[in-house]
Parts: sequence; structure tokens; C-alpha cells
Amino acid sequence: MAESWANEIWKIVKKWDYFTKDTMGKQIVRSADSVCANMAEGRGRYNDQDNRRFVKIARGSLYETVNWLRLANARQLITSEEVSKFKPIVDKILPKLNAYLNSIGHRE
Repeated sequence: MAESWANEIWKIVKKWDYFTKDTMGKQIVRSADSVCANMAEGRGRYNDQDNRRFVKIARGSLYETVNWLRLANARQLITSEEVSKFKPIVDKILPKLNAYLNSIGHRE
């Protein structure tokens, strides 16, 4: 889910002009990509403490991406409809991240 969300953001940013891509675009793509990348990296770690740390970083990246989406909307780079399209996805990813975080160390 986080990967497809990041890919949708990528498609939008690709259409921006050079200045916008170079400043804001790189930031939003990196933060969106960081959600799934940190989940994967944490999963591959040796211990639960490291895994939890990476999931928390992923959660922070999710919040950062939401912030960039709000800024992009305020700067008229994306429409309110595009932002609204992402809200249900964020509303699904965040509880899943939190549930995964709470489950680490409690697996049988």
C-alpha cells in the first residue's frame, strides 16, 4: 500500500517544472519512498528494537509526506481532489503501521 502511494506521488511530481521538482519535489518523493523503504529495512534487521526504530522512522516519513502534500496544495501544485484521493490511503497506512509497531516482539 505504501509503495503504490509513493508511486502515485512520483507520477504527480514528474509533471512539475524543474524548480519545483528540484526543491519540493525531491523532498516529497523522498519522504513518500521512505515510508516503505524503512519498513523493509526494519524488517530485515536482526532484532526487534531495530525493527521498531525503523517503523517509527517510516511513520515520521508518512507524516512528513502529508505535510508536503498540504504545502503542494497550498502552492497550487496539486489540487484539493488529489489531496483528498490520498487521505483514505494515509488513513489506512497509519493504523497498519501502528499495529505493526505494536506487534513487533509479540510474534510467536
